[in-house]
Amino acid sequence: MRTPAKSATGRFEWSELDRRAVDVARALAVDAVEEAGHGHPGTAMSLAPAAYLLFQRLLRHDPADPRWTGRDRFVLSCGHSSLTLYNQLYLSGYGLELDDIKALRTAGSLTPAHPEYGHTPGVETTTGPLGQGLGNAVGMAMAARRERGLFDPEAAPGESPFDHTVWAIASEGDLEEGVAHEVSSLAGHQKLGNLVVLYDENRISIEDDRQIAHSEDVVARYRAYGWHVQQIDWTATGSYVEDVPALYAALCAAREQTDRPSLVSLRTIIGWPSPGKQNSGKIHGAALGAQEVAATKEAMGLDPELRFQVPAEVLAHARQVGERARLDRAEWDKREQDWRAGSPERAALFDRTSTRELPEGWAKALPVFEPGQAVATRKASGEVLNALASVLPELWGGSADLAESNLTTMKGEPSFIPEELSTDTFTGHRYGRTLHFGIREHAMGAILNGIALHGGTRPYGGTFLVFSDYMRPAVRLAAMMKLPVTYVWTHDSIGLGEDGPTHQPIEHLWSLRLIPGLDVVRPADANETAAVWASVLRRTDRPAGLCLSRQNLPVLDRSPQSDIESAEGAARGGYILAEATGGTPEAVLLATGSEVHIALDARRILQRDGIRTRVVSMPCLEWFDEQSQEYRDLVLPPQVRARVSVEAGSALGWYALVGDAGQAVGLDGFGASAPYQALYERYGLTAERVAAAARSSVARVRGRS
Repeated sequence: MRTPAKSATGRFEWSELDRRAVDVARALAVDAVEEAGHGHPGTAMSLAPAAYLLFQRLLRHDPADPRWTGRDRFVLSCGHSSLTLYNQLYLSGYGLELDDIKALRTAGSLTPAHPEYGHTPGVETTTGPLGQGLGNAVGMAMAARRERGLFDPEAAPGESPFDHTVWAIASEGDLEEGVAHEVSSLAGHQKLGNLVVLYDENRISIEDDRQIAHSEDVVARYRAYGWHVQQIDWTATGSYVEDVPALYAALCAAREQTDRPSLVSLRTIIGWPSPGKQNSGKIHGAALGAQEVAATKEAMGLDPELRFQVPAEVLAHARQVGERARLDRAEWDKREQDWRAGSPERAALFDRTSTRELPEGWAKALPVFEPGQAVATRKASGEVLNALASVLPELWGGSADLAESNLTTMKGEPSFIPEELSTDTFTGHRYGRTLHFGIREHAMGAILNGIALHGGTRPYGGTFLVFSDYMRPAVRLAAMMKLPVTYVWTHDSIGLGEDGPTHQPIEHLWSLRLIPGLDVVRPADANETAAVWASVLRRTDRPAGLCLSRQNLPVLDRSPQSDIESAEGAARGGYILAEATGGTPEAVLLATGSEVHIALDARRILQRDGIRTRVVSMPCLEWFDEQSQEYRDLVLPPQVRARVSVEAGSALGWYALVGDAGQAVGLDGFGASAPYQALYERYGLTAERVAAAARSSVARVRGRS
């Protein structure tokens, strides 16, 4: 394992300059929040020694290259305490300067209220919603283990360039959130020995003493999860003593614990050393005020009249971490060069996946489904995954205990699980490929984000569409961070039938479409499913949700003799599936997923009645919106105002496309428990009703012309 940074004598040293640097960080937190007029100074003050210790002595990182492949990962799960991170990025030399600290929470600054991925150098993930960062850290630890298995599985422990530690700081609030319970349980089960979490146990939240809402033994809970747990109490002597050497020893021991994740519980006093507001909710999320600022600086031996004090010798001392980084990097570079020389094929794979490039000819592996059969799109998706398994080793994922329903398990691929926990149904090893999230959708979403954030692998996770509600915070963050995560959301309508309204999504498609940057994709048949999977994988800057049917759907005849167009048009989000015969269309039917074949049947009725009708398959509105205005007008001619949409869900959003003369056929209430055929009839999702709506729309247009 990597040797921790020590003095020449081999003993840990904490110099006067280190102590002063910590106080500088505390004062910067005080001044920055005072300057902004709002923010969260308290945790950044009391955690300053721990954060400085991590960045100066423990974290393997390179401030000159924040994206260095060999770096450890650091996640500040309590993103409200952003200054805990920003101050260390400044002191370590990541490119943040004092003016950036002064600009906290102001427009265009590198120091927004919560850390934002892709915005500030050194920020590994967007945090703020409590617990999500901890879930990201678990995902990063899983990704690190998977990548080691892909690229360097034979190396001895600690000897691979892919061996590194994922560090996280979590607050009281993080560990109260339900997602933290889910991800911590799974991390313990997975025995993620590359994960170290520092728990800031200050016993304060916005509503002051946590006792008002919280009394559980957090440390006992983590022991029950199977974590390695240590406790450091800076209040144990009856006075407050920041025992940095003890914390250092605990964190080193945690890093060396490779057979399970580690929690170091650090008892702190929030807002230390503020004499009037420490250990209270008042310092958690508000500026101290001028009088308390002065008193706090006096307590640290700083000039109370000066703001943003950073003595040159303190900054120079802190930035010596760059020299340690140079030594760490030289050691790592040698290890990586040796690995590349001995594993050129794996090195080529790593280089490709790290840039998320797809291999040449990969799409030839996609299955083609013959017409004349009926295939659920969830089953077609499973066939796509099986077909791509051998050509895209970076693609991996699983389900939240619904693998047999979501069909997310690649045939013959081992499970990602410690060998000793394999079952009769699922066997695997620590470097496996099939993920088992258990009944933990909230955790699955956060972990998928962490996997995508870590590197070049492409994760996917499956559950029923209705349970996307449990994942929504993580899905929103994936869209915010532009992460290429794929959600396999099956059982996407009342078409799941007998399970009833609790499991039948109604409002979900449109509620998900409201998330900026999320592609909601609902293919019409098996071949469209293959086409949209290909389109999703070609995109590397956004998440996508595949909404797939439980029930079998006709595989459309797209042969040259047919009037049905190729499924390749699905990549554009919307395309002319079946053109009107006999001239310019008088009506356009827009449909998605399992309702496309209903629209095709309605077209036959309308064509028989002399109404020239076009059917547009619209699997992804987001992709369609990306197309040129010329293409969109070609598919949906502005002059053809008689339009009908049909989708087995809320119709609310469709009126933007069907216009004031059109109609939207959908559902305005919850479903029921019955065979899906009966439900489609009961709720009017039939060709006859769609045809009637089209006639009404045509009559309305004619009446206005």
